[in-house]
Amino acid sequence: MDILRAEKLCISFGGLAAVKNVSFRVPQHKIVSLIGPNGAGKTTVFNIITGFYQADSGSVELSGKIINHVSPEKRISLGMARTFQNVRIFRQMTVLENVLIGHRRHIRYSVLSGLLHNRAWRTAEAQAREECCGILEQIGLLEDRDTVCGNLAYGKQKKLEIARALASRPKLLLLDEPAAGLNPQETQELSAFICTLPSDELSVLLIEHDMSMVMNISDYIYVVNQGEQLAEGLPETVKRNQDVIDAYIGKGGVRRFAEG
Repeated sequence: MDILRAEKLCISFGGLAAVKNVSFRVPQHKIVSLIGPNGAGKTTVFNIITGFYQADSGSVELSGKIINHVSPEKRISLGMARTFQNVRIFRQMTVLENVLIGHRRHIRYSVLSGLLHNRAWRTAEAQAREECCGILEQIGLLEDRDTVCGNLAYGKQKKLEIARALASRPKLLLLDEPAAGLNPQETQELSAFICTLPSDELSVLLIEHDMSMVMNISDYIYVVNQGEQLAEGLPETVKRNQDVIDAYIGKGGVRRFAEG
């Protein structure tokens, strides 16, 4: 079964078509990547999928339900979470506090318990902290849990966004250039972490410019160029597609792309 289906998505801005008839699917417990050159329309597709943009036509289906007119907030409750190309964190809060915000909707206690800070409240809060600390440990940020986020290096801020998204317990995690700002070692560590994510409960949709990362961790790849779908296939197929090579890196870049 597919966790996500996008069918013939189209959107225009000021009469200029930004996305034209783009279709793709994300099967359960898989990593699917959406790639293409700068300005290809990848982030616009992400914004349609997550409800920040309303498509002019086409459909978005999550777990078998059409969600075209569902708000971004409601999509989170339906099991969708994303990160952003430009980091969006609460800079004056600590790392753990940021992640707890992502987990907040899963904390269960009554209004009275919240006011009295009784045993039910303490138990729920302790369980939430334990779960969020576990996520931070997995992604390598546990030692920074009490650090104010504004003091984190940019690469760690990118990881924090992923941790906060995971804390919402999504069925589908959308990652918008997660390796941007990371050094090679951090990128390798993040790639290894992302590979551990797919399960019966979680699938991943990825936008990324690091071709080595994309080719190494993706189960399937879709390519867009100038807002249109250019190619799709397994990594080994996509990396040898001449149309993709020409569109993505231009003539003369064949060897560098193929070795990605």
